[in-house]
Amino acid sequence: MCADTTEAVDYKDTLNLPKTDFPMRAGLPAREPGWLARWEKIGVYDRLREKAGRQPFTLHDGPPYANGHLHIGHALNKTIKDMIVRSHQMMGFDARYIPGWDCHGLPIEWKIEEEYRKKGKSKDDVPINEFRGECRAFADKWVDIQREEFKRLGVTGNWADPYLTMDFHAERVIAEEFMKFLMNGTLYQGSKPVMWSPIEQTALAEAEVEYHDKESSTVWVKFDVVGGGELEGAKVVIWTTTPWTMPSNKAVVFGKDIAYGLYEVTGRPEECWARIGDRYILADNLAPDVLGRARLDETMYRRLRDVTADDLAGVKVKHPLAGAEGASGEWDDLRDFRAADFVTDDEGTGFVHCAPSHGMEEYELYRDLGMLQEVITYNVMDDGSFRPDLPFFGGKYILSRKGGEGDANKAVIDKLVEVGGLLARGKIKHSYPHSWRSKAPVIYRNTPQWFVAIDKPMQVGDDEFTIRDRALREIDRVNWTPRSGRNRLYSMMEARPDWVLSRQRAWGVPLTCFVKKGTLPTDADYLLRNAEVNRRIVEAFEAEGADCWYEEGAKERFLGNVVSPDDYEQVMDILDVWFDSGSTHAFTLRDRADGTEDGIADVYMEGTDQHRGWFHSSLLQSVGTTGHAPYRNVVTHGFTLDEKGMKMSKSLGNIIAPQQIIDQYGADILRLWVAQTDYTADQRIGQEILKGVSDSYRRLRNTMRYMLGALSDFSEADRVAQADMPELERWVLHRVAELDRQVRDGYAAFDFQGVFQAVFTFATVDLSAFYFDIRKDALYCDGNTLRRRAARTVLDILFHRLTTWLAPVLVFTMEEVWLERFPGDESSVHLVDMPETPEAWLDADLAAKWAKVRQARRVVTAALEVQRVEKVIGASLEAAPVVYVADADQRAALEAVSFEDVCITSDITVTGDAAPSDAFRMPEVDGVAVAFAKAEGAKCARCWKVLPDVGTHGHPGVCKRCDEAVSESA
Repeated sequence: MCADTTEAVDYKDTLNLPKTDFPMRAGLPAREPGWLARWEKIGVYDRLREKAGRQPFTLHDGPPYANGHLHIGHALNKTIKDMIVRSHQMMGFDARYIPGWDCHGLPIEWKIEEEYRKKGKSKDDVPINEFRGECRAFADKWVDIQREEFKRLGVTGNWADPYLTMDFHAERVIAEEFMKFLMNGTLYQGSKPVMWSPIEQTALAEAEVEYHDKESSTVWVKFDVVGGGELEGAKVVIWTTTPWTMPSNKAVVFGKDIAYGLYEVTGRPEECWARIGDRYILADNLAPDVLGRARLDETMYRRLRDVTADDLAGVKVKHPLAGAEGASGEWDDLRDFRAADFVTDDEGTGFVHCAPSHGMEEYELYRDLGMLQEVITYNVMDDGSFRPDLPFFGGKYILSRKGGEGDANKAVIDKLVEVGGLLARGKIKHSYPHSWRSKAPVIYRNTPQWFVAIDKPMQVGDDEFTIRDRALREIDRVNWTPRSGRNRLYSMMEARPDWVLSRQRAWGVPLTCFVKKGTLPTDADYLLRNAEVNRRIVEAFEAEGADCWYEEGAKERFLGNVVSPDDYEQVMDILDVWFDSGSTHAFTLRDRADGTEDGIADVYMEGTDQHRGWFHSSLLQSVGTTGHAPYRNVVTHGFTLDEKGMKMSKSLGNIIAPQQIIDQYGADILRLWVAQTDYTADQRIGQEILKGVSDSYRRLRNTMRYMLGALSDFSEADRVAQADMPELERWVLHRVAELDRQVRDGYAAFDFQGVFQAVFTFATVDLSAFYFDIRKDALYCDGNTLRRRAARTVLDILFHRLTTWLAPVLVFTMEEVWLERFPGDESSVHLVDMPETPEAWLDADLAAKWAKVRQARRVVTAALEVQRVEKVIGASLEAAPVVYVADADQRAALEAVSFEDVCITSDITVTGDAAPSDAFRMPEVDGVAVAFAKAEGAKCARCWKVLPDVGTHGHPGVCKRCDEAVSESA
C-alpha cells in the first residue's frame, strides 16, 4: 500500500551533507604568520633531515646582498627555490637548503660611505678596521631583516644557520681558495684597461656593469701627416665619442683592406673649421658623411686620388696638440701609424685613434707588438681626474662627483678648437656602461690589477688544463633550464678576458699575498709562494676573521721566521666580491655537515643576469680549484616587469613590493603568481594580474573545501579496492596515475607552470566540473552503497595527492587543508611525501571509453542549458533527453554506463536512430545530437529526481533509492 504523500516531509537530516569548518574566505594575511610560528615550533625543517635513507638533493643559494628590503625579484627568486626544494623533498629526497648572504663588497661599503657623507665625514679619516666593523654591523642588521622577510614568503630552509661570506670560516676559505691560484701560477699582476668607476674609485667586473643610454660628445679630429711623399701635409681624420681620451692618444690605425681616398676642400661656408686647400684622407664609404659633418656639401670638395695601404705604410702623424704653447712638449712625439684588424668603415672615418690605456683592442694590439711601454699613459687618476701636472687639463674631471658630465670633455674640445685640430663635433646617444650600484658611467682606465690567467695551463692533481678549456667542457656537462642559458654562458666563456680579481676598496677579503720589493711583476720571484705563510694566514682568518690582515704588524706576523718582512710589500687590495660568492660552494657545499659529499650542488637557480655573474664566477673559481663545475643543473628566471611590460622603477611609480602583496592578498597568492608564470622569460605583475591569480586560488580552495566536507567522517572501513569500483571511479584513478607522473616529471624538470596548470585543470575541469558534479548526488543521497563508498575512497586518494602535489606552491593553504582533516600538534603536510601511485591504475582503454562519454555529455549539457535559459526547465533533473549517437562504439560506451547520472538528468535515452533536423548539435562534436524531453513522474522530495516510482514506497514522496537510504539511517 502506498504511503500517504499529502503531507510534505523534510528529509534534510537523512542526507549525507558535507560537514566542514574550512572557511571559503581564506584570510591569508592574518593567518599565515600563525602557520610560520607553528612550523618553527615543531621544527619542520630539522625533522625532515631526520628521515633516514634518502638521497640528498641540494639547492645552493645564490647569495643576495644584505643591504636593503626585498624587492619583487627577490620574492620570485626565493619562491622558485623553495618550490624546487619542497617538491624534491616530497618526492622522496633529503632536500637541503642553506640560505646565504653576500656580505662584503661595494653595495654595503657604499651605504656606509653615504652615511659618512651625510655627516661630513670621510672613510679615509677612519681606521680601516673601524670602518670594516661598521660594514659588518650594517650587513648583520640586514641579514636579520631579510631573513624574516624571506621566511614570511613561506620559504623553508636552515634559517638558524645560514652561510654568510663575512663569517670567519668563510673569509678563511675565500682566502684559501685565492691562494690556490697564487700557488698554481695563474695569478699575476698586470696593467691593462679595465672598467673603472671614478665615483666608487675601483675596478669593476662585467657583472657589476649595466648598460643605459647616455648622450656623449663626439668629435672629428685632424692629425697632420708627416712623411708619406705626396700625402705630406694632408690630414688623417679620426672620430671618437670620448674626447677626454685625446690627451692619451699614442697612435692612429687604419684598415689595410679599406678603400681610402684623398679629398681636397674647394669651397666652404661660414663657421666651418675646414679650410680651402685642406686635404683629408678618409675611407671612401664614410667621406660624404664626415665632410657633411664639417658642413661641406658635395660642391665644396673633390676626390683627388686613391690612397693605398702602400701609401699609408710610410706615414707618421702628429698629435693635434703637438707644439701647442704651454704644452711643455707633452704631445710632440710623432704618433705611431699602422694597420689594425679591428678598423672598419662601418662608422667614423676609417681611422681609429688609439689610447691603449683606455681601450682593450688598442691595448692588445700594442701588447702583441711588444710596444706597451711606449704607448701606455697614466693621465687619469682614481677619481677620474687628469693628473695634476697634465698641461691644459690637469685636475679636470671626466665625471662630476655626482656621476654627471665633468669638465674634462669640454676642456679638451675647447683646446682642440683653439689649436685648429677639430673638423667637426656633435652629440650621440648610445648604450654605455654604468656601475649597477652608483648608476654612474664608468670609463676604461689602465691600472695595475691582479688577474687570473684563464688560458695558462695549470694543474689540479694529475690533471692539466686551462681554465677556459675546462670551463667550456664543464658547461656541456651541466643541464641548463632553459637551454639558452648554456649558449649564453658558453659564448661569454669563449670570449672573456683574464679574470680581474682585485678591487681598490676596504670591505672584503684581502688578496692574501706579498710581492718582493725591487722586482717586476714579470719576475719569477715577484710573488711570494710559501705554504707556511699561507697556513699562518688561514689559521688567523679562521680565528679572527680577515680584519687581522689590516692589524698593525700583520706583515711581520705572517712572514716572520719564514722570510724577511722588510723584503716584501703586503697587497692591500680586496678580492672582487664575485670571487667571494663564486667560492661559496667551498665553504657551504664542501665544508658543512649539511653540504654535499662531492662539493657539487644539484641546482644553482638565479636570474638570467647571473650568466655573467654568479654562475660565471662560480664556474671559473671551481674549475680553477677543483677542475669541475660546482653545479649539475642551472635554472634561470627572467626579470619582473609591471603589467604593461615596463621595468619597475621608483621614477615610474610602478614598483610593487612583496610586503604590499602579502599584506593585501597573502604570501600564497604571491607564490601562486610565481607558479602560474613562465619564469624562464620576463614576467609581469600588477593588480589586475593578481586579481586573476586570486580567482584561480578561490577555485582551488573551493575544490579542497568540497573534498573536506565529503570526507568528514571517512574511515578505513569505507575504503573500496580499485577492482571493485565503478568505472567512473576507476577513470578518476587513471587520471590520478597519469597526473602523478606528469607532476613528478614536471617538478623534476623545474616546470612549475606546467605542474600547476596540469593540477589546476584536473581539479577544476576533471573534478569540480565533471566528477564532483556527477557524484554529488550519490555522496549526498545514497545510503551505505558501494558507489558512495567508492566515491569517498577516491576522494580520500585525491585529497592526499592534491594536498601534496600543491604543497610546494601553496605552502600555507595546503597546511590549512591538511590540518582541517588531520589536526594535531605534530601534524603537517610538509612532513609527508607525495603518495606512491600504482601503475595498475592506468587504464588506456577505459580512458578512451570515457573520452567518448564526456564528449557526448558536453552536447547534452549544452542542450539542457538552452532549455534552462528559455525557462523550459529550472534544473537538469527535470529532463529526460533523447541522445542520438551515430558512432556504434560511442553509443555502446554510453549504454554501458549510467549516462543519466553522468548528465545529471532523471532519465535519458540513447539511440542510433537518425536525429531529427531540429535536434541540438554542436559543430565541434560530430555524430551526436540531442532532442529535449521532460522527465515523467514526480519529483523526489529527497534527491529531486523526477521518477515514475516516487511516492510508491514506504516513506512518503521519495524514490526507491531514497526510501532505502532513509530506512537505513533510521
